[in-house]
Amino acid sequence: MKHAGTLQGSLDLLALKILSRQPKLHGYAILTAIKVCSGDALNAEVGSLYPALHRMEKDGWIRAEWAEREDGRRMRFYQLTPAGRKQLAAEEARWHSVSSAINRLLREA
Repeated sequence: MKHAGTLQGSLDLLALKILSRQPKLHGYAILTAIKVCSGDALNAEVGSLYPALHRMEKDGWIRAEWAEREDGRRMRFYQLTPAGRKQLAAEEARWHSVSSAINRLLREA
């Protein structure tokens, strides 16, 4: 990810949030949505996203299904599960807590 040092560990949160807004997206669409929604400030890498999606699927946070496009290509589409919605809420709470603490530190420093 671009700015990986400041956003390390946030890929799950970003992918889950995108899928909560737009269900049934394929991996490249998730990458594009992260970039567009962040105003080009964030850029997830393919090599990071797909392992994360596979892990989240294994953990039961997302479900994947194969579908064939009009041109005959098969693609995997991902969507959030109920467990994924719970995880998203936990990830958002963690992010708000951490960012709030960082903001406090920056104001005092």
